[in-house]
Amino acid sequence: MNISLLEPLGIDISLIEQFAKQVEALGHAFTYYPTKTTDAEELIRRSKGQHIVMIANTPYPDSVVEASEDLAMIAVAFTGIDHVGLKACKQKGVEVLNCAGYSDRAVSELVIGLTLSLLRKIGEGDKAVRQGLTSAGLMGSEIGGKTVGIIGCGRIGFKTAKLFLAFGAKVLAYGRTPKAEHEQAGVVYTDLETLLKESDIVSLHLPNTPQTKGFLDKDKLALMKEGALFINCARGPIVDTKALSEVLNSGKISAALDVFDTEPPLASDYPLVTAKQTLLTPHVAFLTKEAMVRRSVTEFGNVLSYLNGEVKNRCTF
Repeated sequence: MNISLLEPLGIDISLIEQFAKQVEALGHAFTYYPTKTTDAEELIRRSKGQHIVMIANTPYPDSVVEASEDLAMIAVAFTGIDHVGLKACKQKGVEVLNCAGYSDRAVSELVIGLTLSLLRKIGEGDKAVRQGLTSAGLMGSEIGGKTVGIIGCGRIGFKTAKLFLAFGAKVLAYGRTPKAEHEQAGVVYTDLETLLKESDIVSLHLPNTPQTKGFLDKDKLALMKEGALFINCARGPIVDTKALSEVLNSGKISAALDVFDTEPPLASDYPLVTAKQTLLTPHVAFLTKEAMVRRSVTEFGNVLSYLNGEVKNRCTF
């Protein structure tokens, strides 16, 4: 088979070379492209004659899947697969394998970091020192004793919940299937309305699907407590951008956002760039050295298993 890695994975080239040797030792051809492209025609060129393509978060749309006649499998070094042309994959019978779990720790730790930044006014404190000012106006607040709402208590949601529990917070969760393990750890499952009304901090952890697009709309955001914090390190399209910017500009809540309904760079007039009471990061929750290695090991492991007749981390869509 012909296998191509179509973009860098954020790891040292020597590690990619090690993986490539394992693929080639099985009698298959491996090609690596060290530059990222989002141009569909270039992706088609890179995919020509390939049976397996490996990507991370580069969009790989239906048009590219349709034009790649020999394509049998797409290995995605990412948890979400909403950037892949799944309609064409389904029509052509192309397998999609992902790397679920590689960034659980990275994402949950950033949620805590963003929460602390908001509660303890870390950014404002940095500016104050550099401007020769004092701590005046910088009194913060603690996580301990607060109620945290986790919307979507899957792997990342539960890991985030455990971190908040370690800080001494009460954790509420909303999810399709309450798990005994979560409840034994101290997570209390409840309905979404109760969670939004009672939580001092709300952290979103749902996947981006047709069913969750715009899930947090104007009416749901209106349920949040005065002074509550909203953290989104999941997916931007799950939240109604216009509604969120309006509630932020009203001063009712604050937000720390790592994801948006379009990928950064964002336009200077993008509603959440100009909204009040926001802390923004450019989709970095997954981006740690350790997570990049974990996802690479998993992605190449998926490919090697597939070549040996075993399918791991198959996505259903």
